[in-house]
Amino acid sequence: MGARKKGKKIQINLLEVSDVERSKTIEKVKESFRQKIAEAKLWHQLLELENIIVNGETVYCGDCRLTGLSLNEI
Repeated sequence: MGARKKGKKIQINLLEVSDVERSKTIEKVKESFRQKIAEAKLWHQLLELENIIVNGETVYCGDCRLTGLSLNEI
């Protein structure tokens, strides 16, 4: 979660762009917020579980420590 790309921040003055570009920019920002909220909800739910089993393998158990977890981009 903390390993995000930190690129240049783009600043756009919404008052100076066309209506079409403004609406596209706002939609991109909304979608970004939706994804961040979904990710936060997922992490919150995972933290509340005692056991996490993926494809029949226990990746987390309340009694043992997590030794490693790899998530591949789809």
